[in-house]
Amino acid sequence: MDLVARVSQHFADSVQTKQKSAEILAAPIAQAAELMVKCLLANGKILVCGNGGSAADSQHFAAELLGRFERERSGLAAIALTTDTSALTAIANDYDYEQVFARQVQALGQASDVLLAISTSGYSKNVIAAIHAAHERDMQVVALTGKSGGKIGSLLAKEDVHICVPSDRTSRIQEVHLLTLHCLCDGIDTLLLGAEP
Repeated sequence: MDLVARVSQHFADSVQTKQKSAEILAAPIAQAAELMVKCLLANGKILVCGNGGSAADSQHFAAELLGRFERERSGLAAIALTTDTSALTAIANDYDYEQVFARQVQALGQASDVLLAISTSGYSKNVIAAIHAAHERDMQVVALTGKSGGKIGSLLAKEDVHICVPSDRTSRIQEVHLLTLHCLCDGIDTLLLGAEP
């Protein structure tokens, strides 16, 4: 086994997936950034959820908004629904793990807010439940998925934004999700602060 060649192939596959994604996803990513800025300017907030690596991405995105991305600015309202272990374990224990995000959306979400729902497969039951809860509260949804978009793709309303990575491989989908989150951060900053000189 040539491990160096294997590593090089991962880089080549990642580049190819990102190039294909750029052609398909640039427009919906820009649309999602505009939707999020509209939300923030209306004193709304962005609620973010996902499982596993997507939970880490949720926290990463919220931190970039609350702190800063690459430019100095005031903090922006974002909450990762993946971080409160007391809430997560209480909801999972008293109700069901499928409800860990939905209950938080029901309690915290308002009509001016946006839910950023992340699922590589598009079939995460607790993320699906969160989308239902968001729609019940008249929130718009930005969904980050992969593969075919799964069940999430069919749940989205006309006003929602679906960013579906054109890959079946989880690692490639997650790599593009991270790049997408950075594009969203940059897009938000550009819309709020203007383009950098």
